[in-house]
Amino acid sequence: MNIRNQKIIDAVIEKASRVCPGSLALIGIYGSFATGDYHEKSDLDLLVLINDDNGWQLSRTFIQDDTGVGHDIYCTTWESLRSDALYNDPNISKLMDSEIVYCADEKYKRELEVLRKQAGDILSAPFSREDHIKAENMLKRAECFYLSAMIAESLSDARAQAGYVVYYIENAVAMLNKRYFRYGTKRVYEELEHMDKKPRGLCEMIEGVLSAGSVGQIQKSLTLLVRETVRVFASTEAPAAKKPATADSIGGTYEEMVSNWRNKMYVAAETNNRHLAFMSLVSMNAMISGIGNETEIGSYDALGCYDPNDLNRTARSVDELLNEYLKEYQTANLQVERYRDTDDFVRHYMNV
Repeated sequence: MNIRNQKIIDAVIEKASRVCPGSLALIGIYGSFATGDYHEKSDLDLLVLINDDNGWQLSRTFIQDDTGVGHDIYCTTWESLRSDALYNDPNISKLMDSEIVYCADEKYKRELEVLRKQAGDILSAPFSREDHIKAENMLKRAECFYLSAMIAESLSDARAQAGYVVYYIENAVAMLNKRYFRYGTKRVYEELEHMDKKPRGLCEMIEGVLSAGSVGQIQKSLTLLVRETVRVFASTEAPAAKKPATADSIGGTYEEMVSNWRNKMYVAAETNNRHLAFMSLVSMNAMISGIGNETEIGSYDALGCYDPNDLNRTARSVDELLNEYLKEYQTANLQVERYRDTDDFVRHYMNV
């Protein structure tokens, strides 16, 4: 196999010199032949790094009939490696682990080492809120495909969506641990098992998805996998630094809530309009949550006020919540802006 691999590498180098001189920067070997995890049917994973678009002529896929092995000679750009160096994805073994077997100029190897160091510095730095957000972005992608799986009607569609859920959850867990995958898909369980921050029984839950024989079983297994992963993320989230409640941080928020939603709740009660009541509370809840994410305030559950069978009670509960929120104004030494009438407001407004 070493002879076969060298012939392929030599062919890429020779073709580059003939059809796109100056386009080929370097070639590296990654994957099973770099880790020693290869077998007689292993294909050769090459980092064929190109400097310009002419280098794409070096790409080729083919099947070797005498061995039955398929090969994929795919080119990689510097832009792609620079993106990998930011560690927004844990599949960066091509950048980090490629064994360089050809280099057109030492400057390319130095540039590659700069990118490796950049990624290495990110990986070795203490886990931060920014790292949590990066990992959470992977989890959010998994949740999107989970939703698609939950409305799938055919087994094939459910399996397709489940595959994406599993892929992004594996990525999310790796990033939650600030790790990248070194050994490929066939050894992913082994790598996941060595990560500290993960759901208990993660690989068993993934196996539950893969062994499911019906749409319902897939959905049930996915629900368990996603729920437990979300739980781990919630338990590891670094708390955000919050500002104290001051005139600058919460001034005007009480008046805004009264303006936007209080009277709507009583209109909804008078007209028995559940949609108006519910969606108003959704918006109010979002506003309070946004304030609470950045400011030191108490806990306020606007949606906890909602009673679909008694909208009058819902409206009264919102009043109680707003009255409770006034304590935040007291903490911040704020006064609610109130005026007798429009003329009183205009006089004050024009003089301030």
